[in-house]
Amino acid sequence: MGKSLTTKTIARYVAFLLYCLSPVGGFCQTGELVTDVLVEMGFENVRWTEDETERVYVLQNSTYRLQGLGIGKAVDVIQRWGMPHDKSCRVIVLDNGVPQISLSYRRTAEVDTLSLVRRQAWDASYELGGAWKKVKRAKTKNSSLFKVDVLVYPQLSFRNLILTQIYQVLFDLSPAVEVSFWSGMRLTAQLKVPVYNDGYGDYEGKIHPGHLTLSQSFRLPYQLFGKVTVGCFSADRFGVDVALRHPFKDERLSAMVRVGYTGTGFWDGFRYHYDTDMTLTWTLGAGFYWPQYNTQFILKAEQYLKEDRGVKFEMMRHFRYCSIGFYAMKAKEAKANGGFRFQVALPPYRYKRYKNRWPRIDTAPSMGIIYNAGNERYYYKEYKAEACDNIIKENSFNPYFIKSELLNF
Repeated sequence: MGKSLTTKTIARYVAFLLYCLSPVGGFCQTGELVTDVLVEMGFENVRWTEDETERVYVLQNSTYRLQGLGIGKAVDVIQRWGMPHDKSCRVIVLDNGVPQISLSYRRTAEVDTLSLVRRQAWDASYELGGAWKKVKRAKTKNSSLFKVDVLVYPQLSFRNLILTQIYQVLFDLSPAVEVSFWSGMRLTAQLKVPVYNDGYGDYEGKIHPGHLTLSQSFRLPYQLFGKVTVGCFSADRFGVDVALRHPFKDERLSAMVRVGYTGTGFWDGFRYHYDTDMTLTWTLGAGFYWPQYNTQFILKAEQYLKEDRGVKFEMMRHFRYCSIGFYAMKAKEAKANGGFRFQVALPPYRYKRYKNRWPRIDTAPSMGIIYNAGNERYYYKEYKAEACDNIIKENSFNPYFIKSELLNF
């Protein structure tokens, strides 16, 4: 027996067909069909509203691995047949339900007539104006809540400590279950599965948990972004970690604060051993972003896990599929040290949930390595609070980077 189609489903298919066949210059004046098409493409937390001065769309890119690519695809849909003729238009982009940036459309006669340059008319900024208050209570389509992702993190570690051996190597495949039960919240449960262990000891040779964390991201007034994470971190640490970031009015400039209160704990298989002595770590930093080359400079004062204090300078160049950085650091108790780090986005670059209900199983968004040129093992010790923390993710909602990606795709 054949299945019947609901009116809503038919409307979505018609909308998608019209999207594929319609010219770039603009098609209709309603946002309802636009949001339906975005949902069909896999975007989550989609909603829209408008008043006499502005139309506002909200979306979360959950179908394209690269934020620049995903946001660009959404902008193309809106430009084709979701633009109002007599008012401004704004797109607010979410991450795990929390607003990150907005894109506002600058309407001019030249832009409206030259479809090839219409992407240039979008300005990206951390500013939301009054748009978020207008739209946050609108009906949400394709909510991201309670949807399960199983992401497999490839993890490579190597060190050069023995004269008779060039490198000791550890390679893990670490699947992590990630799910959100309310906006900004993420539960992560990771399992480390050793594939190759040459010199990292018996503990690392056993299957054992990795990151077990509960985090809450938030955005406060005056462009203050934050995240609180509790649980088991990397580097055999457990405890609580609080991170705050504030972009200034000149959005090339930013300030950051991070405080951690952690203890030592490690897994022997599935048995956890821990020490009740706790350590305070902190970071105070300032950053400058060079839009012309998508390069970020950060200067930090830090206290590390051994309570050694120092300064650290980082320079990171961000490309479409990877980020490459160099760092140098100096503590009073230790020699100067430095090295490099890189993070590479992993394919596939487009993915979608099966029937929008089943857990999505995929590779992690990226894989990276940090190289310690000074071979320092005691000082400068740090941890990573969440499995998904990396330099690509930290830059993925940078307005200057998003703007450059819109123009280059």
